[in-house]
Amino acid sequence: MAEAQQQLPPVADRKWWKELIVYQLYPRSFKDSNGDGIGDLKGILSKLDYLQSLGINAIWLNPIYASPNDDNGYDISDYYGIMPEFGTMDDFDALLQGLHERGIKLLIDLVVNHTSDEHHWFVESRKSRNNPYRDFYHWWPAEKGQPPQRFSFFDPHGSAWEYDETTDAYYLHIFSKKMPDLNWESDKLRQQIYEMMRFWFKKGVDGFRLDAITYIAKDHDFPQLSEKDIRKKYHGDWSYFYSKGPRLHEFLKEMHRETFCYYDIVTIAETPGVLKNEALQFVHSDCKELHMLYHFEGMGLDRLPGGFKSVNPEGYQLPAFKKVYTEWDHVFEREGWGTIYLGNHDQGRMLTRWGNDSKKHRSASAKLLITFLLSMRATPIFFNGDELGMANPRFDDINDYRDVEVKAMYDYYRKKKKDLKQFMNDMKVSARDNSRTPFQWDASPNAGFTSGTPWIKVNPDHTYVNQHAQEKDVHSVLHYFRNMVALRKNRLVLVYGHYTLYDQEHNEVYAYTRTMGREGVLVVLNFSGKKIKYSLPAPLMVKETPIMNNEAGIQFHSENSECTLLPYQALIFELAP
Repeated sequence: MAEAQQQLPPVADRKWWKELIVYQLYPRSFKDSNGDGIGDLKGILSKLDYLQSLGINAIWLNPIYASPNDDNGYDISDYYGIMPEFGTMDDFDALLQGLHERGIKLLIDLVVNHTSDEHHWFVESRKSRNNPYRDFYHWWPAEKGQPPQRFSFFDPHGSAWEYDETTDAYYLHIFSKKMPDLNWESDKLRQQIYEMMRFWFKKGVDGFRLDAITYIAKDHDFPQLSEKDIRKKYHGDWSYFYSKGPRLHEFLKEMHRETFCYYDIVTIAETPGVLKNEALQFVHSDCKELHMLYHFEGMGLDRLPGGFKSVNPEGYQLPAFKKVYTEWDHVFEREGWGTIYLGNHDQGRMLTRWGNDSKKHRSASAKLLITFLLSMRATPIFFNGDELGMANPRFDDINDYRDVEVKAMYDYYRKKKKDLKQFMNDMKVSARDNSRTPFQWDASPNAGFTSGTPWIKVNPDHTYVNQHAQEKDVHSVLHYFRNMVALRKNRLVLVYGHYTLYDQEHNEVYAYTRTMGREGVLVVLNFSGKKIKYSLPAPLMVKETPIMNNEAGIQFHSENSECTLLPYQALIFELAP
């Protein structure tokens, strides 16, 4: 159907960044070029043709700045330098050029809530109370007594204040003690950050993924807070408190005014603590702050309240899953724009959490999740390896983990004499390192990732789940991913079309339409491991042969519009005129 017939949105509403298919690339685990066991920029360079073959048109690159690696690069010690393990600035420039030559945008991860304690600013800040960089960070003089309680996500004691004897004061770190929080109240600090942002834009990057951006504005008076206050006012979650800083929107508007508005770029914001009724305050076109954000509501569907990433042994309920993603679609139905993801570097593998990674069902299940992400009205974000159906490694030993968060919480649980066995079982599903194991290029001992010893163990399933094997199998997850990407790019109804949910309470099937003008499709997804008889929603009429099917066949009875869906079958039908 020609573009005129598709009734595309007005030109003012079409944006290149709405039509992106984002591929998150974790450089430490993607491809090692020199045998030191750590992925690097030259390794990525060697795989540019592979990235192009996927059909994706944007890369989100996790941090590659200079860093002591307390939190795998999210503790930046020099915003203008490249981590030596990853390569040089020349390597980065070559990567940027190579991606652009292949029509792929590059978004780089940027962390401006905190730095490393080895950053020049903090090294100076802790020297004396009258140092010019003192107010770049949050300090609490010891003579005022213990600072008000603040929770740290990475500290084994749970405290976000660390005593520093040099100046007899405490500094704030809501993550690791090696990651002190920046003080955005400082005009000089903010100008330094904006100058750094302009440096990367002038270099040619196409945007930023902004880490924990809702945490940058602190209540500078540091009022006393109790756990009771957090439970009563902030849903029992410190994220909600940290995301409500009094000057947050003021800072974001200034950031836009000083940097974003001068370049044809996109921002994707990580926004912990932001509720549905607050989202448009960040991404509405009139607010002039950010372009897109991603939320965390879906990531709690398989969790139990209390504890650290405690996993519900019964998993998640599909009606609740549908409710979350339908409600977030409604948020951006008329204004703004959203993103959608099921896994990233901070989550377990999407196949393990939301699908079925058993040998019997992993292929169909991975394809179903890919179909879902690429048929929703939001910019889809995939994590490297999703296109192969990579799964969690399920480590049994705490020593196999490398993540500062897991190790800190393990120590916390041990000191509190909590159930460490249950903790380790939960981590097999929810730990961040589950997604960070090396990319599985082939069946060789280190999965083709490195000729040395990998920085983290390779998933043993790489012997049968790998890119080399899937290239040769036309029915593989990899080939399906490419076909589904092509379908989304060729049918803009899958990007801009109106979303309508059907059968909200169905426990196994997720069905919805995407419609735009005279064009429309029906998506039918069997999220269960059993055969399901499903009657297509009345009065919808579809063409009998689906335009996408993740299984070899289909049982469709046109006389009563009934399908017999195979386990994890995903179908996209074209709506009949």
